[in-house]
Amino acid sequence: MNNRNYNIYFHTHTISGIIVAAMLYVIFFAGSFSFFKDEISTWQSGKSAKEVKNKGLPYQLLLDSLDAKYNLAGRDINFYLYPNTSHCYVNMAASKDTLHNAKAKEQAYVGYDFAERKEKSYAESYDMGEFLYRLHFLAQLNQAIPLRIGYPVGYLIAGLVAFLFLFALITGLLLHWNKLVSNFFLFRPWSKWKTMWTDLHTVLGVIGFPFQFVFALTGVILIVNTVFLAPFSQLLYKGNMEKVFQDLEYAAAAEATFVGKPLTFTPNIQEYIDRTQKKWPNAFFNRVTIKNYGDESMLLAIESEADRQHSFAGTGQITYEIKTGKILMNRSPYDTPTYIAYVKSFIYRLHFGDYGGYFVKLVNFILGLGGCVVIISGILIWLVARDKNNVASHKKKFNFWLSNIFLAVCLTMFPVTAFSFILIKSIGQVNQSLIYQIYFYSWLVISLYYLIRRNLRRTNLETLFLGGVFALLVPIASGVFSGNWLWRTWARHATDILLIDLLWISLGLLALFAFARIRKQQAISAI
Repeated sequence: MNNRNYNIYFHTHTISGIIVAAMLYVIFFAGSFSFFKDEISTWQSGKSAKEVKNKGLPYQLLLDSLDAKYNLAGRDINFYLYPNTSHCYVNMAASKDTLHNAKAKEQAYVGYDFAERKEKSYAESYDMGEFLYRLHFLAQLNQAIPLRIGYPVGYLIAGLVAFLFLFALITGLLLHWNKLVSNFFLFRPWSKWKTMWTDLHTVLGVIGFPFQFVFALTGVILIVNTVFLAPFSQLLYKGNMEKVFQDLEYAAAAEATFVGKPLTFTPNIQEYIDRTQKKWPNAFFNRVTIKNYGDESMLLAIESEADRQHSFAGTGQITYEIKTGKILMNRSPYDTPTYIAYVKSFIYRLHFGDYGGYFVKLVNFILGLGGCVVIISGILIWLVARDKNNVASHKKKFNFWLSNIFLAVCLTMFPVTAFSFILIKSIGQVNQSLIYQIYFYSWLVISLYYLIRRNLRRTNLETLFLGGVFALLVPIASGVFSGNWLWRTWARHATDILLIDLLWISLGLLALFAFARIRKQQAISAI
């Protein structure tokens, strides 16, 4: 490679990497835990989703409860369900039956916990799984910075970070292309710090390149697709977003004209859902839509996803006419998927890693945390490369302070996340506001502490030690406050809860091992 191309790739890689380093670390760290979003939710609730599912999900009980509170007559109702969790969200539109429904103008969006059989608002049902999932695309910035530049600012920043990350990945690969094979096998952990960090950055960067490229690309597609959806709908659909969502198979294509005549009987939704479950065994129902509840025109649409072991992209929908019991539409999730279903599933499955069970999730989790190490090592390489005698003192100070900020913010995420798990478990009933306070305030305090300390090695060592200790305390907190000790969750096959405990134990032991080895190496170097 000639010097001109090398310099272009080097500076493009360095600049794009430095610009997005801190945000990218947050996205990767939170995104790694997001692979287990549903399992984290069940761990926090203390009730395994499998145990709840085996008892059956009481849809009719939920509808009766909502009807008593909101009067469902004439409403369109959507149930949004999530795999491996007992939570669902219910969206109730304004009623079309203004004659018989005194609450016709009221709308509601509530959460419901099938395990507790209790209605909760979105804020009340908010948990650590939801928090980390939304943090990985910086959704919390939408509330912290209530600025819309055509779209919420958090999503735009996340999209820009993913886009710049693609530049860093491609230029980094081109930068090491000539020595790709030799550098891949070159790792000298006992050499000087700059050599070790350089080798770590290169080796983990090459190993994780396919993973990181896939997630950067799919992340850009998901963000850009959402941003351009509104102008696209204005251009081709004249602003009819409902039709857009139907054509993209995000909503049930169930059309029902309200006639204003109440049904002469109370519809049994549970019966239809149970019948469909037998019709499509092992399929997951991700959405249940009711059109014109209680009216003669009432329709029930059930949308499902095929078991991933049988179909990668299979989606199904069945629509019942409640008055007659007829099936108006029937597309099995085990039939040949549509083109749109293939494309959507390909992007979503690759990004969320939910197509190969726990094995694929664990591999993605490890590679995600490996990406965090690549980012940190890149920051340290950048700092050491500029800590030379020919660099002006004011530039050295700036470089150090920038690195100090990056490391203080990034490395403290590990102990803060583990500490938040412990505290939230010990408190029991938490909501969105309390989770924000616990996580962000503790993150702010410990970050400021290490910013003031201005000792990069101490920051690295102490966050490893604190993170390791807190990580080992997470399963203990689960046992003390929920009774979910490891042997008990193992005995009752609550694998979702057990997995989170084992994950934290593994992280804790690995962090303490790394802490001990670094301390030992520093002691040898001091002799």
